[in-house]
Amino acid sequence: MITGLALKTLRHRRAAFAGAFVALVCAAALVCACLMLLETGLRGGVAPERYAGAPLIVAGDQNVHETVTKSSGKVKTKAKPLSERVWIPEATAAKLRGLPGVAKVLTEVTFPVNGHALGHGWESAGLTPFTIARGRPPRADGEVVVDGRSGLSVGAALGVRGRSYRVVGVTAQAPPSQDTVFFSTAEARRLAGRPGLVTAIGVFPRVGMPVDASSVLSAGERLAAYSGDERGTVEFLDAEQARVRLISMGGALGGTSLLVAILVVTGTSALAVQQRRREIALLRAVAATPGQVRRLLGGESLLVGLAAGVIGSAAGVGLGFWLRGRFVELGAMPANLRLVVSPFPAAAALMAAVAAAWAATRLSVRRTARIRPVEALGEAAMGGGLPLGRSIAGVLCVAAGITLTLVLSGLETEAASSPVTMLTALVWTVAVTLLGPVLARVATALLGVALRASRAGYLAARNLRSGPGRMASVMAPLTLLVAMTCTILFTQTTMGHASAAQVAAGTHADYVVSGATADAVRRVPGVKAVTSVVRTSVRIGLDKYGAQGVDGGGRPIGQAVDLGVVSGSLDGFGARSAALSESAASRLGLSTGDAVRLTLGDGTPVELEVLAIYSRGLGFGDLTLPYALVADHVDDPSGALLVEAPSVSPAALAAAAPVVSPMGGAGGETPNAEVNYVAMGLIIAFSAIAVVNTLAMSTTDRSRELALLRLVGATRRQVLRMLRLETLTALIVSVVAGTGIALVTLSAFSRGMTGSALPYIPPAGYALVIAAVAALALAATSLPARLALRARPAEAVGARQ
Repeated sequence: MITGLALKTLRHRRAAFAGAFVALVCAAALVCACLMLLETGLRGGVAPERYAGAPLIVAGDQNVHETVTKSSGKVKTKAKPLSERVWIPEATAAKLRGLPGVAKVLTEVTFPVNGHALGHGWESAGLTPFTIARGRPPRADGEVVVDGRSGLSVGAALGVRGRSYRVVGVTAQAPPSQDTVFFSTAEARRLAGRPGLVTAIGVFPRVGMPVDASSVLSAGERLAAYSGDERGTVEFLDAEQARVRLISMGGALGGTSLLVAILVVTGTSALAVQQRRREIALLRAVAATPGQVRRLLGGESLLVGLAAGVIGSAAGVGLGFWLRGRFVELGAMPANLRLVVSPFPAAAALMAAVAAAWAATRLSVRRTARIRPVEALGEAAMGGGLPLGRSIAGVLCVAAGITLTLVLSGLETEAASSPVTMLTALVWTVAVTLLGPVLARVATALLGVALRASRAGYLAARNLRSGPGRMASVMAPLTLLVAMTCTILFTQTTMGHASAAQVAAGTHADYVVSGATADAVRRVPGVKAVTSVVRTSVRIGLDKYGAQGVDGGGRPIGQAVDLGVVSGSLDGFGARSAALSESAASRLGLSTGDAVRLTLGDGTPVELEVLAIYSRGLGFGDLTLPYALVADHVDDPSGALLVEAPSVSPAALAAAAPVVSPMGGAGGETPNAEVNYVAMGLIIAFSAIAVVNTLAMSTTDRSRELALLRLVGATRRQVLRMLRLETLTALIVSVVAGTGIALVTLSAFSRGMTGSALPYIPPAGYALVIAAVAALALAATSLPARLALRARPAEAVGARQ
């Protein structure tokens, strides 16, 4: 009986349920897409390309391992990925050749060529296998073979590291994800610069005979065997790192999406229940029990949630592919990292939509269904006050917001602060939403004097005063949109501005040059000094830290870059020295004179002495190390050159270096800013849809009220102006509340990450956000109102509500 009544209600009140349906569709799509990213990070694989022809690849173990003992006494070994390729002894190949069942063993070296291609010795061509389509293999040191996609022909010249090579062959194959250049074996080893080391060894077993490489692997440290799609993991190191990013990004984005969805759906359901108070009151008056009312509305919400969940989950799959495409374009994940498509994200999104719809409706109708029938009719006519439970929940959210703000102000790493930043803004928004009717009454009292200056304003003031619940329902999504948009946008500008300001204050360079040697740039007339910088990441324990290697070109490192030393000195900075940022030193509990044990990007462990602690960690990384130490343990040691040449033009430098850029100033963005904008932009879009949804629902429900105003003499223009003034009042309060939430959150974020409680908020950017929100709110009010005012007033008043 209840199910049949719910179906009839849905059939006759389609418009009333449209808002909740739209919100749930968007929520399910967001959750499904985020879970697809998360599952891809957990289970995604990369098919091998260059290693596709070798059944077994022996290469370095690309993880750093640490054994930890838990409080319960249980011992567990954890692993974290390394940022650079681990090289292994070439002598391992001879041991593999001696194993039973091995037919052939091929070694490979890999190194960057001209910044984008990968160079190898022709000895490793059989790992794919590559075959010659035109020409012949390289034999002399000055000869190369290029892949079929290069566009070069036999006899062409190819410049590599200042030397010209002649193309003697073109391969028939061209791996889709990488450009390949083959050198002679001896020349490849020279260019790789790792005598006695190789990047990988391909093992070809005899037909029908398995190969047991465990004896060789146990004999050498940091060796691992890879087969199947695991070969793609060791071939494409960025794919494995992208998987780790997708896990954290998918989890954080999915959690934030779910919280925002619950907030939006709850607000939409509360507005829908508020619009149906008279209907619920009548049901109570004709002897419907509270349980029957709750089951009726719960059944409606389950049906709406089920339909929206199915559609939203299907849309979420498409959204997941769209997100992957954007991340590939931005370089956040490689194109050959396949997106995992399984039924689990869609099923989880469907369940989340149904659960959110049911829970939101039950919470919204709880008080209305419990009161007595006569009181229900009276409350439907007069509007209710703020329930005690809602007041207590609002106060608790304020307390939680204060706690999270204090926690956020002490977080010094982006990985830790990013999810807490979003959670802090959301908790403050929930507090404002719960206490919204109180804020609406206060705002109406303060702004009422200005509103009553005109007839339309007088009507708007009276409406706002009589319906604070409705104004609060409109304020909730507006506050969420302002708070989330400002928080998402201006965390990036705060970090970028602080980083760029530190770089500008700590360097004296006029240009940043890449693709050239320091000696070649120094020979340009007018160049005063050249500082070599190479960036990488290191592990201290299992924690990851950004690091730079610096070579002052004969000058002390303290003269090459000004790190803002606050403790110790960079005098005497040598091969076994290190400098730490204040943040890193605080996290590690180290001071000058202490020894720091770290693992370099390729897994090499080293122990260095801390000579100095500096304040400009955002601009120069958490650790500063000797250039020679870092360059020997990174895939691309070329790095960048900081050139001091105030009297030299970029054109003059371009003769010695292919890439010349002026030294950037303050106001930049973090390297991952665009990726974060794409990911969190979905939250902003969802919040914007919630604004349109709520305002359209609120305005459409007032069609009889608007018709009555027309009947008593109000013109269409006066009615529209009244609605715009109501929306502007809610908008002003929401902008103030949302800006306050963003400022509190951003100040705490900035305090933890930059040491200053003043975030960087570009005035033009903030003005653009507010203008966009205002335009959206006014359009979402005016368009439904104009549609409602098209009907004749007498017909609209007599229409069924």
